[in-house]
Order: sequence, then C-alpha cells, then structure tokens
Amino acid sequence: MVDLTQYLPILIFLGIALGLSAVFVFLSMGVSFLTGTHNPDSEKLSEYECGFPAFDDARSQFDVRFYLVAILFIVFDLEAAFLFPWAVSLDLTGWPGWITMMVFLGELAIGLAYAWKKGALDWE
Repeated sequence: MVDLTQYLPILIFLGIALGLSAVFVFLSMGVSFLTGTHNPDSEKLSEYECGFPAFDDARSQFDVRFYLVAILFIVFDLEAAFLFPWAVSLDLTGWPGWITMMVFLGELAIGLAYAWKKGALDWE
C-alpha cells in the first residue's frame, strides 16, 4: 500500500495557487467590467498596429531572410548576454577566460561574415 499523505502539502499548495490565480484574474476582469465603459465605435475597432487595413492573408509565407535576420538577432543578443558576466568575472578567469571569449567572438565574427557574404543581410 502506497502512502499518499506525503503528497497532501503539494496538493494544498497547488489548490491555493490555483485559487489565488483565479481570484486575481477574475477579480481584475470583474472590476474592469464594472468600472470601465464599453463604447466600441469604428475608430476604436480600426487597425492600430500598422495604420492601414490588412491586404493579405495573415498566414502568408514570409521571406526566408526575415528568419535569418531574426536568428542573427538572437545570436548576437545572446552574445551580449554572455559578455557581461564574462567582463565582470574576468579578474577571476584570467587569461584562459579571455582566450576562450576571444575564440567565441571569433566564431561569431566568422558566422556574421558568412551570413553577410551569402547576402542574408541584404534587403530588397
């Protein structure tokens, strides 16, 4: 026979978390419904992101260069995220840490040069 009483605190915690999250969500929705005004008109329901009506299906294919630029952005964003802790701890890591980061930056530079040579950054 398995003793399931060990899981009782976890179930109580999950119940409290579910209850509190439901209270926070539905309480804020209820307060906004009771205190806010719902007055939709044509100006409020118009397009607001780009300023003009959609002219194509939202599920149309994107150019592959869009994805390449997005991937390059993520790579160099992660590079910046790695550079800060490296710079802060450089006195502890010393020359091996500096050489390792230069190898990492060199690999990224080679990748950027390759993407640039292939025309991934050219936009027509």
